[in-house]
Amino acid sequence: IEIGFLVIAAASARSVALAGFALDSFIEIFASLVVVEQLRGSAGPEAERRAVRRIGVAFFVLAVYIAVQAGVTVALGIHPDPSALGIAWLAATCAVMFALAVGKARTGTELNHPVLSAEAKVTFIDGALAAGILLGLVLNAAVDWWWADVAAGAILVAYGLREGSEHLRAST
Repeated sequence: IEIGFLVIAAASARSVALAGFALDSFIEIFASLVVVEQLRGSAGPEAERRAVRRIGVAFFVLAVYIAVQAGVTVALGIHPDPSALGIAWLAATCAVMFALAVGKARTGTELNHPVLSAEAKVTFIDGALAAGILLGLVLNAAVDWWWADVAAGAILVAYGLREGSEHLRAST
């Protein structure tokens, strides 16, 4: 539901940041599915490394997609419109993601489960990205800084590259 809502909000506002957050939400779901697979108890060390590697690759896909979309948006002179629905959604998302990340991190630590710990970072980043994107959307809506939307998308690129690299290193 979240991804569908975000895609519609992104398309209607022509928002790089909301489109990127939709993709990041997909990565969050993907990472959660990887963790569920791992928590079934049948995974050994090699399966855990592959799972962490898949999460890292997903982050690189996010970074590349947003970089291309931001470049096209700027090159074509597209100015994203304000999105009240996007702002409301992201405000709620911030609260939920930070609380969920804390719970996942505690559980991952208590279970000594590296994949769940990695997925908790994905959730925390999702909250941080929501906060950064929220700021960009608010600046676009409040003071007509259309470029703040694109700049918020750049936050996704930086996090995607950082986390992708970290997870790939952890998987070796």
